[in-house]
Amino acid sequence: MLKPKKTKDIGAISYVQCPAKTYEDKAGNKQLGRTVFNHCQIVGEVAKELIKRSPAAHLFPQGSAFTAATHDIGKVSTHFYNKLHDACKLELLPNINFELEKQWGGHAGVSQATAKALGAPEYIAEILGGHHGFAPNLGGKTALAEQFGGEAWQSERKKLVEALEDALQEKWPQVASYATARLIAGLTSVADWIGSGQHFDNPNDDWQPKIQQALDEAGFIKPTIQTGLSFEQVFGFSPREAQSQLIEQASKPGVYVLEAPMGLGKTEAALYAAYQLLEKGLASGIYFALPTQLTSNKIYDRFNAFLTQILAENCPHKKALLLHANAWLMETEMGEEGRPGGAWFNQSKRGLLAPFAVGTLDQALMAAMNVKHGFVRAFGLAGKVVILDEVHTYDAYTGTIMDALIKLLKELDCTAIVLSATLSQKRRQTLIGKPTASMAYPLITALAKNSEQVIEREVTPPKASLTQLQLIQDENLALEEALKRAEQGQQVLWLENTVKEAQERYLQLAARTKNLGADCGLLHSRFTFEHRQNLEEKWVNLYGKPAWENHKKGNG
Repeated sequence: MLKPKKTKDIGAISYVQCPAKTYEDKAGNKQLGRTVFNHCQIVGEVAKELIKRSPAAHLFPQGSAFTAATHDIGKVSTHFYNKLHDACKLELLPNINFELEKQWGGHAGVSQATAKALGAPEYIAEILGGHHGFAPNLGGKTALAEQFGGEAWQSERKKLVEALEDALQEKWPQVASYATARLIAGLTSVADWIGSGQHFDNPNDDWQPKIQQALDEAGFIKPTIQTGLSFEQVFGFSPREAQSQLIEQASKPGVYVLEAPMGLGKTEAALYAAYQLLEKGLASGIYFALPTQLTSNKIYDRFNAFLTQILAENCPHKKALLLHANAWLMETEMGEEGRPGGAWFNQSKRGLLAPFAVGTLDQALMAAMNVKHGFVRAFGLAGKVVILDEVHTYDAYTGTIMDALIKLLKELDCTAIVLSATLSQKRRQTLIGKPTASMAYPLITALAKNSEQVIEREVTPPKASLTQLQLIQDENLALEEALKRAEQGQQVLWLENTVKEAQERYLQLAARTKNLGADCGLLHSRFTFEHRQNLEEKWVNLYGKPAWENHKKGNG
C-alpha cells in the first residue's frame, strides 16, 4: 500500500531557502543542490566573463549579466519548490501538484511574470521567460496568481531580485533594439548552460575559482592567429585580380558581395579577407554557409586546411565544426568531451558558438528566425565573419530570410561576405541595403559599417572559352557517344531525372564500361548515409578541384 507523501502547512518560503538544483551525493542519493540565489549569482558571474571574452562586448548594455542572473527568479515558487523536494523525497507544500506547472511554461513563465510585475524594461521579461528556448504561455496569469504563490511568494521573488542587484552591482538594462535583445537572450541561455554544469553541482564546493575553468573547457578561448601571412603563404599561389580587390575592400565589418564565374577563386578571396579581419581583431571567428550538405562537406576539408595555415600551433581550435542535419554521422574526429572546441559545441543548438564552423545556410538563418534557441545562434554569430556561398541557388523564400539574417549580422558587428555566380541588380541592392548602379560582371559591391557610400568595383572577366553543345535526340546514339568518349579517357557525367531512371541507366553503362576498362559509378539520394558519403568522396574528388590539379601536373 502506497503511503501518502509528507506535507507541511507553511506560507511563503524565504528565497534564501529555495533550491534551484538537485545533485547526487557520493552514495548516489539525490540531494537538494544550490539555492536559487546561489545559482543565479553563478550564472550572472559566468555572463560577466562571457562578455569580457566576447569581441562584441561593446554591444552588451550595462546590466546584461544581471539579466542572465535573473533568469531563474521564477524558481522561487510553490510548484518548483515541490518539484525538487519530491525528487529528493522530502516534505512537500500541501495542495500543490507540481505537474501542473507545464501549463504556464514552468519556472520560466513565473520568471517572466515576475519581471513584468516589477517593471522590467522592454524585452527583459520575454528574455527571462524564453531562456529555455520557447515563449511560455501564461494564459493571462500575473505574478500574483494563486498558482505562483500569490503576493507572499512574489514578495520573496522581489527580495531575490534586490539581493542579486546588490551581489552583481547591476540592474536590468534598457534594451535599444530587437537585435540587442536576441544577443542578451543568447547570453542568458549560454551562461545558464555553463553555470549549470558539473563544476557547480555540489553546493558545498567553492564556485568562484571555477568560472574561468568552466569557460575554458567549454571552448570560449580566443583563437591564436599567426600574423603577417601573405595570400601566397596561406594558399600557395598569388592572388588574382578579383581576389585582391575583394581583400582590399573587405577590410572592416560590413557587407561585401562578389559576383564571378567559377574558377576565379571566390572561396580563397573570402577566406583571406576573413583572415585579415581576424588578424586585426575585427572578427572572432568564421562561419562558412553553403546551400547543401554535399557542398558544405567538400568545403569543410578546404576550410580545415586553411585553419592549419593561419592558426598558431598552440591554438585549441585547430578544426572547424561541421554543421548540418547529418553532420553527427560524419567521422570527423572533432575531439573528446571537455577539450576546447570539442564536444560541448557539438550539440546542434550550440554549434555556431564555436569560433570556426562550416555548414548549411539554414543553421545561420535560424539566428534570425523565431525558432527554439534561435537567439543562441545570434549570440554565436556576433562579431564573426559569415561567408554565404552560392547565393544564386536560393529561392525567394530562403532569400527573404537571408535578407533578415544579413540585417541582423550588420547590427551584431559581423562581416557578411556574399559569394555568387551572378545576381540581378534588384537582388544585389536588397542584400546590400542600398541602391547600386553598376551592371558590370564580374563585380564587387561593398558597403562598410557606418558608411553611406556603396563601392562598386568592376573586375576583369576571365578569358572567354568556347563550349560546344550537341543535342542528340536518339538515346542509343547518346549512349554510344558517351562510351566512345569514356574510352578516350574523357570524364563523362550522365544525369537522369529520377533515382529509378539513374539506376537503370547505370546498369546499362556499367555493363559496357567494364569491357572498356573505364570506371562507372552511381550517385543518388537513396543510399545509406555512410555509403553515399564514401561514393561522394570518390566521385566528387575525381570530377572536382583535386583531380583537375592532379591532371594539370600530369599525374592523370
